[in-house]
Order: sequence, then C-alpha cells, then structure tokens
Amino acid sequence: MITNLKFASVPVSDQARALAFWTEAVGFTLLTDQPMGEDRRWIELGVANRSTRIVLFKPDPSEEDRIGRPFYGAFACDNVEATYRQLSARGVEFTAPPVTSDWGGFAKFRDPDGNEFVLSAR
Repeated sequence: MITNLKFASVPVSDQARALAFWTEAVGFTLLTDQPMGEDRRWIELGVANRSTRIVLFKPDPSEEDRIGRPFYGAFACDNVEATYRQLSARGVEFTAPPVTSDWGGFAKFRDPDGNEFVLSAR
C-alpha cells in the first residue's frame, strides 16, 4: 500500500544556485547532498518538519527542456499573504500578488530556472 509521496523532483540547470535559492530564500532544509557522477549531485531538501521532500536534479541534455516549466503540485502554508511577504522579502520572485478565491488563497512563484510553483492555503 502506498503511504505517501516520498519526494517530488525539480529540474534545474545549476544545482548550486538552486540549492542556495531553496535553502536561503525559501527556507527548506538540506537533508542530502551526494555526488551522482561527474557533474550531478543528489540534493534532497526537507520542507519544515514534514515528510515532504524535494530533489533538485540536473536532467540529461536530452531532457533539458523540462527546466523552466510549471510544477504540477502546490506548496501549502497557513497564510498565503504572510508567506508571500516573507518570501518576497528574501528575493523570491512571484508572478503576481496573492489571489483569494472561494476555495482559498494562492500565489505563484518562480525559482532561478523559471520553474513555476503554486503556494496555497491549506
């Protein structure tokens, strides 16, 4: 039986730059950083004190078109407005201010590679 999603992968062009963004600007925790061949690393990040993890991976040259695309998922937070202000102050680029709808609030942000992510209220 499946119990949870272990990790979601984020394709990046520069793993060092992505690691700095996700740990310094977004506030995730580095869990693993190991070599995986000559120019790749296995970088696994923790999200708060949860079991959710993301992996920053450098795709093969034939798959580099995966970089800079929307991420099909959402990061949850307790307060979208407050998290938007906090992350914006740390240099995270949002595509627009938070939006409130009948089902809750959300905002979209980008990483340095142009990958787009949704920030959503629980």
